[in-house]
Amino acid sequence: MVLAFEVFTVFVTAVAMSLPLAHALEFPGKLRLDEQTYTVVQTIYYPGFTVGGIAEPVATVATLVLFLMMRDQGPQNRLPLIALVALAAMHLVFWSVTQPANRYWLKDQKLSKAGANFFPVGSVDARGRSQLGEANWRGFRDRWEYSHVARAILAGIAFIAINVVVATH
Repeated sequence: MVLAFEVFTVFVTAVAMSLPLAHALEFPGKLRLDEQTYTVVQTIYYPGFTVGGIAEPVATVATLVLFLMMRDQGPQNRLPLIALVALAAMHLVFWSVTQPANRYWLKDQKLSKAGANFFPVGSVDARGRSQLGEANWRGFRDRWEYSHVARAILAGIAFIAINVVVATH
């Protein structure tokens, strides 16, 4: 049963890593796009990536459970803790950096009710619009792109730590 849970944790962590990693890998190419092309391309992600994004909180909870299961195993318990901190930091980056940029990219899109609840486009504040602004779409692009690079790095740390835990347990 423990091995099955460990394998599940590896799997959901891999899915959680795959989404920001995909964005990070396309980063160099997307920097070459002009505003109109970038804006069109940007909106293609949300249906599938939103569904796949459920792996992130699931991976975080699974890693927390794994950490608690291993809390009496001395130094071996550091790896699940490292993975947990990396996944929590991934969430922090998403909600504080990526999600506000998502709202900007989706401001002119017709969203389903669930999409409108998850991406409340009306909540991009006036300060955020004037700070990065309608005239400075590159600010939102860079914010979104670099946040995914950071998230991919954090997810990679979590993925490696979880795999080492399973391989050595």
